[in-house]
Amino acid sequence: MLPFVNMPSLLTTVRDLERLRQIAAVLAVHGFGEVVDRTGLATLIPGRKREDGGRMPAGIRLRKVLEDLGPSFVKLGQIMSTRPDLIPDDILVELKKLQDDVPPEPFDAIRDQVERELGCELSDVYDSFDESPLASASIAQVHRARLRNGDESLDVVVKVQRPQVHAVMARDVDLLYWLAKAIVRSMPESHLYRPISLVEEFDRSVSAELDFSLEADNHERFTANFASNPHAKFPKVYRRASAKRVLTLEYLRGSKLYAAERAGVSGELIAKRSVEIVVQQIFEDGFFHADPHPGNIIILGGSDDPVIGMIDVGMVGRLSPKMRDRVVDLVLSAVREDYTGIADALYAIGRPTQKINRDAYDAEVVALAQRYLGKRLKEIELGPLIRDLVMGSRKFGVEVPTEFLMLGKSLMTVEGIGKEIYPELDLLEEVRPYFMRLFQQRYSPERMTEDALRGLRRLGTAASAMPLQLEEILDDLRKGAFSVRTQQTQLESAADRLGRRAFSGLVVGSLIIAGAILLSQQSYWLGGLALGSGAFYALLHTARVWLLGGPEP
Repeated sequence: MLPFVNMPSLLTTVRDLERLRQIAAVLAVHGFGEVVDRTGLATLIPGRKREDGGRMPAGIRLRKVLEDLGPSFVKLGQIMSTRPDLIPDDILVELKKLQDDVPPEPFDAIRDQVERELGCELSDVYDSFDESPLASASIAQVHRARLRNGDESLDVVVKVQRPQVHAVMARDVDLLYWLAKAIVRSMPESHLYRPISLVEEFDRSVSAELDFSLEADNHERFTANFASNPHAKFPKVYRRASAKRVLTLEYLRGSKLYAAERAGVSGELIAKRSVEIVVQQIFEDGFFHADPHPGNIIILGGSDDPVIGMIDVGMVGRLSPKMRDRVVDLVLSAVREDYTGIADALYAIGRPTQKINRDAYDAEVVALAQRYLGKRLKEIELGPLIRDLVMGSRKFGVEVPTEFLMLGKSLMTVEGIGKEIYPELDLLEEVRPYFMRLFQQRYSPERMTEDALRGLRRLGTAASAMPLQLEEILDDLRKGAFSVRTQQTQLESAADRLGRRAFSGLVVGSLIIAGAILLSQQSYWLGGLALGSGAFYALLHTARVWLLGGPEP
């Protein structure tokens, strides 16, 4: 019998059942038979044989499962690879190998999709449109084209969403929710990996990536943020040739990162300028590229003055002003090697889910920080430091927000790329001047005055509301409608245990007294039976309370 039979909306079509059967079969083939059995999926694949896939490491088996199940699951694996706080290192290594590369759609289907979205013939918008794609991924593929612009034409790239991908992704997301809930219900130990939370994150990410108008907004916001920075370039969006499933962008004439380095562009300049761009995105703008891997970086300009072009900005991270201040505190504490400050900043960033032993928590954070910061500056790796601090916090029940994890991933990616092309890169040294400037701005008289005025406004609002609230309380007291409620979750069970023990005491005492009276009246058989019954009841009660350690029945 399958669990969650009260969720018919997910399993009402034969196609959904067939997809769920495929998921169960792939899990079983790659050595996850226990998951199939415990979630009830085994009923969908009767007569299956035991497979020996379990002999391979779990990370390899999981990667093969995701690859076999197609684009939606590959995308899920890529999101899982950004969660070092949840996923063990050996599995992370394998998940990072997942490639979002699938065969291209036939050009006829792509042309129909563009014409349907733009509401006109392809030739009405583009002078030419290459049939062979530049790149092909699970959600979309990219083609070069020439966009009509009055009497001239412009070099552009056109990102086209695959036909039917929205329906396929929606179906797979529903099934992933079903599977995650089935795993949580049938395998309580899985809560450590928070499968439902991972699916929710995947759902949010895919929903954003399926709407190209949001990606267009991201491009325009990045362009505005870096309008005064000559070292950064984001492609221009052509709105008249864009829609929800079609995005037309300026073609950036340049070289991929590693090709540019091989052609003689300074690796030092590329690394330092990339760090500068990402630091501005995160700590000044609070709006950053969440996936700055080498494939999303184009090097423009001359070899002595490279410009960093960034593309594919569908996945972005956002930091509130308060979160930015806390992250600045964390990094400044790391730069100054202030270990107590690191513990305080990380605690402020996180959300405690239970009562925290601050002394033990601080000691753990200090030990982790000393492991990384007690080195020469150029040997310090900020990305792994953040990753291990997050994992250490989670051990104590401090949940770190997703946006901070995305920030850590971006820093780790840029730091890793930078050290590949320029091994002498010292990330902490590069960010030190920038953070000192941010620190000065934060505690400048103007900023402190603004914060003080904001606090006074909040205090004034609270003070103005207080008389009315007091009046309401006094009015309730006058009417006898005021009551105070307390909740003691253990009180009911404690009273129940006390009543049961009192009852047991009365029964045993009554039997002993009755037995003594009967013995005095020379009714030895009945008296002995009463005393024996009392002793036996007392023995059972004691065994229940002391040996089994739970409340007696």
